[in-house]
Amino acid sequence: MIKRYGPFLLFLYCLCAFNGVQGQQYTISGFIKDSTNGESLPGATIQVLHSSNGVHTNNYGFYSITLPAGNYILLYSFLGYESKAIAFTLKEDMTQHLELYPRSYQAKEVVITDKRKDANVKSTDMGKAELTALQVKKLPALMGEVDVLKALQLMPGVQAAGEGNAGFYVRGGGPDQNLILLDEAPVYNTGHLFGFFSVFNADAIRNTTLIKGGMPANYGGRISSVVDIAMKEGNNKNFQGEGGIGLISSRLSFQGPLKKDKASFIVSGRRTYIDLITKPFINNTSYKGSGYYFYDLNLKMNYIFSDKDRVYLSGYIGKDVFSFNNKDRTFNVKIPWGNATATLRWNHVFNKKLFANTSLLYNDYKFQFSALQNNFDLRLSSGISDLNVKTDIDYYPHISHHIKFGGNYIHHTFTPSTISGNQDSTKFSPENAFKKYAHEVALYVMDDWEISPHLQLNAGVRFSGFMQIGPYTRYHRDEAGNKTDSTVYRRGESVVSYGGLEPRMILRWSWNDKSSIKAAVTRNYQFIHLVSNAGTTLPTDVWVPSTYVVKPQQSWQYSAGYFRNFKDNTYEASAEIYYKDMQHQIEYREGYTPNLNDPERDFVFGKGWAYGMELFLNKKKGRFTGWLGYTLAWTWRKFPDLNDGKPYPAKYDRRHDLALVGTYEWNKHWTFSGIFIYGTGNTTTLPEKFYFMETTLVQDYGNINGYRMAAYHRLDLSATYTPTPKKPNRRIKSSWSFSIYNVYNRKNPYFIYLDQTGSALDGTLKVDAKQVSLFPVIPSVTYNFKF
Repeated sequence: MIKRYGPFLLFLYCLCAFNGVQGQQYTISGFIKDSTNGESLPGATIQVLHSSNGVHTNNYGFYSITLPAGNYILLYSFLGYESKAIAFTLKEDMTQHLELYPRSYQAKEVVITDKRKDANVKSTDMGKAELTALQVKKLPALMGEVDVLKALQLMPGVQAAGEGNAGFYVRGGGPDQNLILLDEAPVYNTGHLFGFFSVFNADAIRNTTLIKGGMPANYGGRISSVVDIAMKEGNNKNFQGEGGIGLISSRLSFQGPLKKDKASFIVSGRRTYIDLITKPFINNTSYKGSGYYFYDLNLKMNYIFSDKDRVYLSGYIGKDVFSFNNKDRTFNVKIPWGNATATLRWNHVFNKKLFANTSLLYNDYKFQFSALQNNFDLRLSSGISDLNVKTDIDYYPHISHHIKFGGNYIHHTFTPSTISGNQDSTKFSPENAFKKYAHEVALYVMDDWEISPHLQLNAGVRFSGFMQIGPYTRYHRDEAGNKTDSTVYRRGESVVSYGGLEPRMILRWSWNDKSSIKAAVTRNYQFIHLVSNAGTTLPTDVWVPSTYVVKPQQSWQYSAGYFRNFKDNTYEASAEIYYKDMQHQIEYREGYTPNLNDPERDFVFGKGWAYGMELFLNKKKGRFTGWLGYTLAWTWRKFPDLNDGKPYPAKYDRRHDLALVGTYEWNKHWTFSGIFIYGTGNTTTLPEKFYFMETTLVQDYGNINGYRMAAYHRLDLSATYTPTPKKPNRRIKSSWSFSIYNVYNRKNPYFIYLDQTGSALDGTLKVDAKQVSLFPVIPSVTYNFKF
């Protein structure tokens, strides 16, 4: 392994060792915040005017810039905020904290004659998209439910899992290949109502970042993408609240200072009331007690101990509960499922060049099913929980270098589908409670090195390791699947282990301030897997670890692109191509039926590959903003045990994908938005022949995913009205959001089924393939308020 990657590691060491001292140098460092609420501003730009030098704040708003002694003007800027220029005479290390003011609707843009360093062209970011909660709230929403994951589906290279679904695929990868983080804690099930709404309440979200190509070394554990969602920190200057009343749910948030300018909190909740609305109509029926609801609760607080230390504590609890009662048949079913996460973070500034964040993380996902009829009680449960500790360190040795290094450790507990029950005094618990335990570790180092004004390199390497541990019993079986022997592993004893190096490299070359080309190559390992027959993550799906049977998924992704800005950075454009090679992909075998005792016996393994082109045009300034995204893509799978060993298109193979998004601020009262989506139809498998075996009609299926459904297209529109308060000093401000989903009532295919009519005995048998559509035109209205 060392021999294989030795030259790369030596090169990386040379990058990290380079300091580039030029005479006596001093450092300016500090934090950049929002002046209205004290929130950190990650990604803010600090540029040395009249030069190409500059840096960005990290995820916590910290920056550090080292320059030779002299006189400088630093320009502090962030999208949507007034820029601020400050003159310095640099002859010693300095601390400069700064608060930027958000631009009001009427404010004119501050014009700086010197050109600004632009992230789209100048950074090493590839396949990266960022959305703020404010942007997402302006877009049309299904039933008025604002959804950050559905907004990400509008980006090129990202495909929706289905009609109205929050699940998504990225560049040919499956739904489990996306690492979704909420304040650094992984979220394993991201959907409410079987995937139609995501678990993320937009009122609690500050910003969302998607990385689908050129993944830097500080991220790992998945092979397709990262979705990093950051919660709001809470206003540390004033108390405020906001909420909304919609067709199916309401939400309410409070935030404010615990100690002004020192500590703050935010509490945000959301709940549906379908069960409350239907309750009066079913109370007098045999279905009394039936219903469905979901809720989310986000909490966060932070305390600034000093300029060098700050602590954050955040958490999330969300649950779906479905219940069905039939008194006539004494039948009762209850299905709760949900996530819980907790994050404790400590920011520490060691010195003006060294910043560290240490996090303790907990996440838990559980699915439960219980059914009771007469005296028979049946219970089913599954889940996964993690304990995680991680450290990330930012080191700024020189203005041309931003070095990051760190590591993390995760203890996994996997609970497969566990069944139990009782009838009267008889209890049964079959031998299927195969809990699995595992360690996962990672270490990384990376350097974002601006070699010259034209050339920049982000190079890093990550080591990832995984070990399944006991207690565990491994059963040995004969060719018929019968148990012949077993091996027992004690608590903490190694069952099997995997590991490897993941080199990451991104190169940017720009010949002027408006254009650049970038290229990236990344390797990723994934040690936990979700094997599903569905097109999205369902609550019944089970996460499984890498074992002696299930090997880690691996991928190499290669990408290159041209990036161009127009009209003083008003427009950002890019064209990217990519190729992804994926090994040790997992599917269920042909003829699979659920097996609770040993699901690994039903797995088959193969490989996949995906390639394509993505075009993106984004207008970021002015009354009219929005973007156009287009993807041309191919996604293939090849399994020796499926489709006679021949390659076949993946179920999320989609040749063309187009999204057009626009928002227009007509005046201070009205804002209009629209979304148009077009996509090639999804693949599916249908029978090609029918024949009789004795008196039974038998279906003969064709190639896997050999049939493609009709194309998908849809238009959504929305309008937001913000009235002028009757009293100018009134604290409560309100708005109305009107939205229409699927404006022209397109009957998009959700799935296809076979309808059999007539009889073979009289020659009238007829089998037709029929399409089922899900959502017609759906208008909605939401009342929003702030105080």
